[in-house]
Amino acid sequence: MSKGVLKEIFSSQSFYLFAVIMILCAFTASVNPKFMQMSNIMNVLEQISVLGLVAAGATVMIISGNFDISVGAIIGLSCCVMAKALNGGAPEGLLILIGLAVCTACTVFNGALSILLDAPSFIVTLATTGVYGGIGLYLTQGVIVTIYGQFEFFSATRLLGFIPLVFAISIAGYAVTHVILTYTQLGRRIFAIGNNQNAAFLAGIRIKTNKLCFFAIDGLFVGTASILLLSRLGSALPSTGGGLEMSAIGAVVIGGAPINGGKGKITGTFFGVLLMGLISNALNMLHVNPFLQRIASGSLIILAIAISSLRTKLNK
Repeated sequence: MSKGVLKEIFSSQSFYLFAVIMILCAFTASVNPKFMQMSNIMNVLEQISVLGLVAAGATVMIISGNFDISVGAIIGLSCCVMAKALNGGAPEGLLILIGLAVCTACTVFNGALSILLDAPSFIVTLATTGVYGGIGLYLTQGVIVTIYGQFEFFSATRLLGFIPLVFAISIAGYAVTHVILTYTQLGRRIFAIGNNQNAAFLAGIRIKTNKLCFFAIDGLFVGTASILLLSRLGSALPSTGGGLEMSAIGAVVIGGAPINGGKGKITGTFFGVLLMGLISNALNMLHVNPFLQRIASGSLIILAIAISSLRTKLNK
């Protein structure tokens, strides 16, 4: 193996995340052997599937220099709309279109507001979080909407008899994001705008049009996540997706994407999501207090931000 290949491997965030995951798995399995049982592994993969799709969309957003922190509220609204539509007689197949349409419309609206008001997407989506959450509460009157065992195809299906379909869909989401970022003109524009928006504009890139595209892509991933989440839970509340936006941003940052944009890889995001899911599962297996688990998750994100900041300074 050449020195160049070795240098690339050891400079990759994914390599170190993989090493941490292996150490975590070995330690937890030594304390509780049930951790490595196939049923538990499949359970972890199923649990991180929804977060993985949200994180895939967040990867595109963060690399391009944007944020959408209304994602949790959008997922809650989408789940409520789909659940009420199903209870109102809508066919299950139509729910897929409804979920994608609601989420894409919301994220594109966020992007349009950010452009029209010339305001940071972080501030705009902070405001629309309340809007989407309020709409969800109005539609449901704060009452949980159940679908009584319907729409279970995605959550109940196992490929080859043991691989959750929702995880396979999540992997497909990572693959699509990789293709966009690596092999398309749109992907090059994502990096160019995130790295230096003014330089991208001078190079002839249509900033506003592409920004709307970034938000639309995010909406499609979020919509897919909302469909899988409703299938898994079998019920909906406006707060159904609460916290997913912060976990997704945390996974992207853990994966090596700097918070100021311009860089990042979907492989890093995948390992970031996997690490967060494994830590949560390991802490449960080790019977750690749930309140301390929240501290551990927050501390992990802080550590990732610190490492990202240090790497940025060293590369200057």
